[in-house]
Amino acid sequence: MNLLIIAPCLISPFYVYRGPKGKEYETARRLRKLIGELGDEWQVLAYPCPEYELIGWPRAPASREVYKRLGMRERARIIADFIGRVLTEEKPEKVVFVGVKGSPTCGVFHTSSSDPDRYPYTAMQEFFYLSKEERLERSRELVKGQNFELRPLPGILFEILMARFPEEVYVEFDKEDVKGSIKRLEEVL
Repeated sequence: MNLLIIAPCLISPFYVYRGPKGKEYETARRLRKLIGELGDEWQVLAYPCPEYELIGWPRAPASREVYKRLGMRERARIIADFIGRVLTEEKPEKVVFVGVKGSPTCGVFHTSSSDPDRYPYTAMQEFFYLSKEERLERSRELVKGQNFELRPLPGILFEILMARFPEEVYVEFDKEDVKGSIKRLEEVL
């Protein structure tokens, strides 16, 4: 057996912090098609969304540093323990982890970064009461106002996973380049 371990928002776009947009729907559609074409030797594990587990949904956009301050490292360790248990018990021959470019938790090689001292933490609560249209607009404002930067670091969960399972294959899915990301994933599968 081979195991594809994938960020849940990639196959079910409703986990995305503000709700899905076009690129999330396209990503999910293309990945579900690819998964459907995998042979019987593959199984898929969509682990629990760390951000959903910690904050819920919907939630405001936040950086790696903000999530770290909110206690994400402990939540990520619990999810990594779950994944480790699956790997120990099932003993797959090949393991491919798929994360999300720019994610504060599930970024493989790139994460979002900002100054956690400047973050408006009340926005997390505010998002619960906003409509989808209001969340999309408020998300744009927060991202711009917080000066989020893309940094060459893994997200919090993937930092833990890569330390625990360094021999496995890691693929970063870029929702801004769905076609290229699908191609890269096909090459390692």
